[in-house]
Amino acid sequence: MRADSGLRPIPGGALISRVCSSDWPSPATVAPLDMPNRREFLRAASSVLAVGCSSIAAQGRSFRGARAGEERVVDGIRLRWCPPGRFTMGSPASEAGHRPDEAQVEVRLTRGFWAAQHEATQGQWKRVVGAFPDRLPSAQFGEGDDVPVYWVNFHEAESFCAKLTERARRAGKLPGAWEFSLPTEAQWEYACRAGTTTAYGFGDDPKRLGDYAWYYDNSQLTDREPAYREVGRKKPNAWGLYDMHGNVAEWCVDHYDQAFYGTFKAGTPALFPVLLPTDKRYPHVARGGSWDDDALLLRSAARRGSEDDWSMLDPQQPKSIWWHTNATFVGFRVVRALEEQENLKGLRSKVIKN
Repeated sequence: MRADSGLRPIPGGALISRVCSSDWPSPATVAPLDMPNRREFLRAASSVLAVGCSSIAAQGRSFRGARAGEERVVDGIRLRWCPPGRFTMGSPASEAGHRPDEAQVEVRLTRGFWAAQHEATQGQWKRVVGAFPDRLPSAQFGEGDDVPVYWVNFHEAESFCAKLTERARRAGKLPGAWEFSLPTEAQWEYACRAGTTTAYGFGDDPKRLGDYAWYYDNSQLTDREPAYREVGRKKPNAWGLYDMHGNVAEWCVDHYDQAFYGTFKAGTPALFPVLLPTDKRYPHVARGGSWDDDALLLRSAARRGSEDDWSMLDPQQPKSIWWHTNATFVGFRVVRALEEQENLKGLRSKVIKN
C-alpha cells in the first residue's frame, strides 16, 4: 500500500480512513470480510474513527478564543474573538436618531465567532481575488493596500469570502467544516456593541465620534485627503475592532426587511436570528455608516438596505451584478464562526443576474 494513501490496513484486509469524515474507501477497495474477522474489523474501525473524531474536536477547541478581543491571524486576516453571549439588538424609542426598523429584540448567540479586526482592504482583495471588478479604486476616494475596498456589492463580498475560505483550507489553516463569511446582522451589532448598551460602542455622546470614526464631519473630500482613510487609524472598541463606526459601510449576510425584528416575541430570546438572502439583488443590509454619513447613521443599531440607485450610472443593460457605480461608501468585514449555524453552512450568493 502506498504510504501517502491516507488509509491503513486493519484486520480482515479492509481499509478505513484515518479521519472522521465521509472519505471512506469505495466498496471495490475493501476486501470481503469473513465472519471470524468481522468483530475484529468493527473493533478496529471504531478505534480509528474515535481517534479521527477526537482529533477534529481538538482542532475545533483550539480555534476557540479564551477571552473577548483575543487576537488571531488566519491567512493574513487579523481577527478578534467575540464570545458567546446575549444582548439587546436595536434601539429604544428614546435614542436620538431611532428609526422604526430598529425594533429591540433580545438575542442569544450560543457560539462565539472571530471578526476581522478591520474592514477588508484593497491589499487583501488583490491577494485573495486578484483584479478589482469593473471600477478601480481612485486617488479621489482613496487607494492603497491599507485602504478599505469599496464600490463592492453584496455578490462580490460573498465571492471574496468563498475564495478566502478556499485559500485557507488549501493551506491547512482552516478546518474543513469552517468558513469565512459575511456576518449576520446580529453578529455585526453584537461585535459593534462589544458589551455596551449605548448608542455607539463607546457611549452615547456623538461628540466623541471623531475619536473612533471617519464620517461626514471629519472626512469630506479635500485636495489633501481622500474620502476613505487607512484602516485602524482611529480608536478600536472594547474588543479591539476598528472602524465599526464609519469609514466604509459594511455588508451583512441578511436580506433587508424593515419589519423583521419587530416579528420576534417579546421576552423570548431570539437564537441566531437571520433573514436569509434570496436571488433578488436588492435590498441587502449594510451596517455601520460611512465617511459620507452623519453621526446618527453610525449608531450601533442603525440599519440600511441597498437600493437599485446604487448602480444608477451603470450603462449596461441589464446592469452588472458585479458593479455598484454609485455606492462609493460600501465595503465589508469578514467573520469566521467557530461552528457555523446550520442555515448558513455553505451559503453563497444566489444573485446570478440583475
